[in-house]
Amino acid sequence: MAPINDTQPADTRLLERPMIWPRRVDLGGTDTPLEQADRLGAALGFAPGALWVKRDDLTGLGGGGNKVRHLEYLCADAIDRGCDLLVTGGGPQSNHIRLTAAAANRVGLRCRLVISGSNRRRRAGNMLLTGLLQPEIRWVGDISYPATQRAIGAEVERARSEGYRPYHIPVGGASAMGAVGYARAAEEIQAQLPGVGLIATATASGGTHAGLAVGMRSFERVLGVDVAAQTELDTAVTTIARGTAELCGVPYPAGVPRFDHRHAGRYGAVTDAVRWAIAVAGKYEGLLLDPVYTARVLAALGDGLRHGELAPTTTVVLLHTGGTPILHAVPYRKDLR
Repeated sequence: MAPINDTQPADTRLLERPMIWPRRVDLGGTDTPLEQADRLGAALGFAPGALWVKRDDLTGLGGGGNKVRHLEYLCADAIDRGCDLLVTGGGPQSNHIRLTAAAANRVGLRCRLVISGSNRRRRAGNMLLTGLLQPEIRWVGDISYPATQRAIGAEVERARSEGYRPYHIPVGGASAMGAVGYARAAEEIQAQLPGVGLIATATASGGTHAGLAVGMRSFERVLGVDVAAQTELDTAVTTIARGTAELCGVPYPAGVPRFDHRHAGRYGAVTDAVRWAIAVAGKYEGLLLDPVYTARVLAALGDGLRHGELAPTTTVVLLHTGGTPILHAVPYRKDLR
């Protein structure tokens, strides 16, 4: 992660013209709290008043999480296109598939999920909650991220041949339309905390990162913490950001995407840094972080301070994307003791 210049003036393009918002359905994804976290900040080395947490774990649907903001625009688009079935996919502990199933139920659409792995595994955490929402599930075995994307596409075609009007949602809801939700969230954050220097978020499929950059009008003010070591992550973020900027009628974000790759490794692996981040957030702020996404973001902020890449006085918003159901998943019960 390159050093953050938190002294440069705000991008004047923020004042050029307002966003044009596509239609959305209200799934409880907006106006989440922004909380000052001075005790946690002090434990990391931030100055008082520097660290804040955007509580998108408190969005109001299906257990909460950042994907609700994506789905408000994706569901509206699906309805406007006359679709009757949402098709998406991910792993068994995916927050996205849980919330897509919940969103489909809320707006009256069917939902079909393509899930990697095996249905012989014990259902706990997100997979337990997803099952309670009763979507159609297609298990496709232990396949890669690109293979999962292809399997979703194949399921869309299968559904079309069955007479449905399917709406294709990529893994993580990472599309130009889905990312509009986080362009809007960036404006919400700026209204809550004028002068925010940096928003830090987990980056896996790239949609949240791209949307935030569009809303901030700058890649410089968004740090994406790579949690999955996906290939061509930079391309995914920039491609989505370009499409989102066009939808919203604003310029493409200034600069180039910022990433922290130090905590990528094997997706979901519990490292010492992850254990430390979960422990310190709980001890000093009463805040539960998940081992896949948010704990890695906090660990990256700590690294940035220690390596002099982040000034202690920089006003930083840690985006809490949710994911706490993962803490109850079988693989993490032993690792997090």
